[in-house]
Amino acid sequence: MKAKYFRYLLEFKRPSGTSRGVLYEKETFILEVGDNGRKGTGECAIFRGLSFDDRPDYEEKLQWLCENIDRGYLYLKEELKEFPSIWFGYEQAVLNLKYGENLYFPSEFTEGKSAIVINGLIWMGNILYMEEQIREKLEKGFHCIKLKIGVDWESEHKILQKLREKFSKDALELRVDANGGFSKEEAKIVLQQLSDLHIHSIEQPIKAGNWSDMASLCAGAPTPIALDEELIGITDPAEKKKLLESIKPQYIILKPALVGGFSGSDEWISLAEEQNIGWWITSALESNIGLNAIAQYTFTKKNPMPQGLGTGSLFVNNFESSLELNNELLWFKDTQN
Repeated sequence: MKAKYFRYLLEFKRPSGTSRGVLYEKETFILEVGDNGRKGTGECAIFRGLSFDDRPDYEEKLQWLCENIDRGYLYLKEELKEFPSIWFGYEQAVLNLKYGENLYFPSEFTEGKSAIVINGLIWMGNILYMEEQIREKLEKGFHCIKLKIGVDWESEHKILQKLREKFSKDALELRVDANGGFSKEEAKIVLQQLSDLHIHSIEQPIKAGNWSDMASLCAGAPTPIALDEELIGITDPAEKKKLLESIKPQYIILKPALVGGFSGSDEWISLAEEQNIGWWITSALESNIGLNAIAQYTFTKKNPMPQGLGTGSLFVNNFESSLELNNELLWFKDTQN
């Protein structure tokens, strides 16, 4: 088997706001493996400033993988445990080599018989921009919307209040993602305000790494808390179990590119279910290559909750997509025919 990679820069159609700043472009790496005339493609979807493996020797490790691609699965997994996004790309490439075309996890989803329900994502911006996005999502038939918050809570709170005045909790599920934007004391107030509006959950209300503070917020939280960034960088199963037992969150959110690919996500899901902790899967600004693989994987997990998958529509120079959004349903389309 042979392997090579190339760097690719995805350009946003419109700058996208998060609590960490505004994003204009997204760097990624495409891994190709070949064997006996067949090819497998995967995406090593590093997220600069967030990924555990955002390190100066990233490309060096990617080149190392290409040179050692024939080494065994367990050997490579151990060697790449500190490079979750590279492992994520490797898993995809090997699966795609096995199944061919644009397949990673063949199922009723890839046969076009079933779809995945997703949430609509609202990016940060001024009130007019956020309201414009919300109107667009509602017109498309979304019943679950996720808003990025934590930059201007007063304005964000008003938007949520307006939404609740128009739509009951039964008509519209609202999730919020703070990306660690609040202090512990601020979070206590925000959690209560969110509860008054019947918000489904809040992702990462405070910065990751503060297990004790997060545990106290999760204990009896008026609004369910979902851990997101908190999971990044924890590779040992015993440490994963310890985190869940210590914090006792209501939910965890899995971004395969950031938590060790599909095998890493499987570990988290298994541990969460043992402790009756809910979970769902989200993408993390991958290109259509990684997004396609994540969507196929997500379908196999049979989680009925709306999933946090992107649609690949954020970028002007994305790869051809195997996915198609119809209202809130994400479908697989056969690009070969």
